[in-house]
Amino acid sequence: MFARSISYTLNGIDAEKLCIECDAKHGTFSFNMVGLPSNSVKESKDRVAAAIINAGYQFHARRYTVNLAPADLKKDDVGLDLPIAIALMAATKQVRSLKMEKCAIVGELSLDGEVRPVRGILPIALAAKRDNLDGIIVPKENAEEAAMIEGLAVYPVESLRDTVEFLENSIQIEPCVINTEDIFSNMSHVVDDMFDVKGQFHVKRALEVSASGGHNLLMIGPPGSGKTMLARRLASILPEFSMEESLETTKIFSVAGLLTGTNKGIITNRQFRSPHHTISDIALIGGGSYPKPGEVSLAHNGVLFLDELPEFKKSALEVLRQPLEDGFVTIARATQTLSFPAKFILIASMNPCPCGYYGSHIEGHSCSCGQQQIIRYRSKVSGPLLDRIDLHIEVPQMHYSDLMAVPNGEKSVDIRKRVNLCRQIQLERFKNESIYCNAQMSSKLIRKYCELDEESKELLRVAMQKKGLSARAYDRILKVSRTIADLDNSERIKVQHLSEAVNYRSLDRKYWD
Repeated sequence: MFARSISYTLNGIDAEKLCIECDAKHGTFSFNMVGLPSNSVKESKDRVAAAIINAGYQFHARRYTVNLAPADLKKDDVGLDLPIAIALMAATKQVRSLKMEKCAIVGELSLDGEVRPVRGILPIALAAKRDNLDGIIVPKENAEEAAMIEGLAVYPVESLRDTVEFLENSIQIEPCVINTEDIFSNMSHVVDDMFDVKGQFHVKRALEVSASGGHNLLMIGPPGSGKTMLARRLASILPEFSMEESLETTKIFSVAGLLTGTNKGIITNRQFRSPHHTISDIALIGGGSYPKPGEVSLAHNGVLFLDELPEFKKSALEVLRQPLEDGFVTIARATQTLSFPAKFILIASMNPCPCGYYGSHIEGHSCSCGQQQIIRYRSKVSGPLLDRIDLHIEVPQMHYSDLMAVPNGEKSVDIRKRVNLCRQIQLERFKNESIYCNAQMSSKLIRKYCELDEESKELLRVAMQKKGLSARAYDRILKVSRTIADLDNSERIKVQHLSEAVNYRSLDRKYWD
């Protein structure tokens, strides 16, 4: 006796369709599973057998062969438990339903027949809609996440028995429906406000430019100058999520199994990821025997904050080059090559030297580091990596009078309004380009949207010669200039816009020459 069911397995951040084939023959009991299953998938035979019996059905002593097709694709999903159980029961005539040919089935089984949630439901739902299936049967806890995909019927189930009875039309299950507008209208607000930061107005301006155009930023200054405080408040001025960006980010978090506790299974805020400096290369960039996204991908469409940049392993910093340049991470293995999106804003902070007081003019805080110590410390941040950071900002030590003063800066909500307006200009500009902000412009788009007048060209020529900037730095200055012009609501890049962008490269000369 033969039967099949439809399911999906994760392949990077996408899902591939599977046909779960089951053959049950009379004879001595055996249970063979083929089709490159991982150890967790192989173990499903024990969970499936116990779940079928404890749910009140029969698990006959027969020769079972389960094939996970296509056979050349690795499978590493406990969500295959439920479709395997349904295929087994259909092969032994305990389930009779035509819905199995039109609905995908996903879910992990407990030993008592309950259906447990799984990771990666959003990309699976996207794939089911792509394949024109009538619907998808998912664990109840995953239903709202899958329901984000319009035009796909999502049927939530709590147990194996619920699934069987629904397939046989013994019970009716209403498709899960959510209102995406309500979800985004109830977005959580960031507590930290830029208004709380005293002084450092030029750094706040740089953060506004960074948020407006999606530009990378490096802050360098002595300990206690407020670098970390400022970086964490960047989240309060980031532009609002578009639906496309939200789905992209949610897809990554779903695959990583990190959606617990979010609003109805969707990410509604740009992520602020701040890994510890002891992080491994794989945890930062992604990978593993069954590759999963790392911190750079979890920060997609959000912020990756690296506090005390030189304290990170040099190998970990160097792997950032590709995602900073390309906006994605490529992980190659012997049997497969996967790509994870990684378009994030890099915010980094560092001291000018190991003790932190190089160049300080504050009494009692003179630098105690030797020349070789300083060189060794700064060499951890390579020139190629520094080239990929658009804005270099010096954060000076705060004076007592500044600390005692009443805060007099702008609130985050006011800055965010300007950032949102700036992003709207960019979204309109790039509506046919598949990018969202100025920082993502290619060389072709830079030539198209960053034209300079003669006076600006001369200013940039002089700056390039005096600072010895690279071709990559040239492109990034133009991108930043375009963002500053957008903040000024100017169609063309003017001299003052370019001048401000050039000043944001001052650390190239002061600290690395």
